[in-house]
Amino acid sequence: MIMSTAPLIVGIGGTLRPQSSSERALAVSLEAARAAGARTQLIAGPELSFPPYEFGVPRASNAERYISILRQCDGLIIASPSYHGGIPGLLKNAIDYIEDLARDERPYLTDRGVGLIVCAAGWQAVGVTLTGLRSVVHALRGWPTPLGAGLNTLERGAQAGSEFSDKELWQLGEVGRDVARFAFGSCGSARQTARRMGVQVEGRPGAA
Repeated sequence: MIMSTAPLIVGIGGTLRPQSSSERALAVSLEAARAAGARTQLIAGPELSFPPYEFGVPRASNAERYISILRQCDGLIIASPSYHGGIPGLLKNAIDYIEDLARDERPYLTDRGVGLIVCAAGWQAVGVTLTGLRSVVHALRGWPTPLGAGLNTLERGAQAGSEFSDKELWQLGEVGRDVARFAFGSCGSARQTARRMGVQVEGRPGAA
């Protein structure tokens, strides 16, 4: 029996403002993951507007759906703006909900590659927030990809509009491809589950 299951890469981030820089950057990375053969799902902006996280209380329906999707994912991409040198409350609260995966067979973000994107008005804010996100992912037992995408919105200037530069597009693409490559490896949940069941997994040509 052959199970044909491409890994699922989930992207979370953005702000409550539609089509924010971080949400658009996240979409670019997810497109790169999709081009590499993965399935993708974007959860951004208002979709991350949950009640403040509290352990042990009933979950709102949108939070339950979010946790269910994260439970199934084989990789994660997080795109964050920088608010005063840190992760904004909307996104940090969504990340806190990952605590609901603590008692899973794969607790937290175990065996998942996690790509990171930060958009900020200045390199200092980019660096500080990216470092903070890496620390959060480590605490959640995830594997940050070697390259984190840092986008300095001040460098585009008034004439550049909202388009990403070639350098930014390359960074965002690499983040998506790195997460997809990790998921296609031996750590993908679909592959692990299938192997425990004795099922042959049909994957990308040449995939282990």
